[in-house]
Amino acid sequence: MIGIESVGMAIEDAKENSRINNIENTDFYVGDMLKVLDDEFIGGHGNPDVIITDPPRAGMHGKVVRQILKAAPKKIVYVSCNPATQARDAAILSESYNVLKIQPVDMFPHTQHVENVMLLERK
Repeated sequence: MIGIESVGMAIEDAKENSRINNIENTDFYVGDMLKVLDDEFIGGHGNPDVIITDPPRAGMHGKVVRQILKAAPKKIVYVSCNPATQARDAAILSESYNVLKIQPVDMFPHTQHVENVMLLERK
């Protein structure tokens, strides 16, 4: 399992969680997906079976979406705090993926904010 995260402290927490749970097949990288997930990175690590993405409110950068299409994982789990940008990105991904499920999750009760989890599967 490989994790890419722009927040260094989150990577440290992920490493600690792997250690606590005796999970040894993990590698974590600090950086922006736009800069880390390139052809060289995929070439060195192989094409993923599943990508789980949780981009910022602005959604995924167009180049990241295209790189995910190029990597061609079997499934994508897309977590989003902005349904509009998630829908925009899903429309681009729909050239190669079908949306199987969508589940809103109320992580912030008594506010208008909802996380939305979408499962996509390669056609």
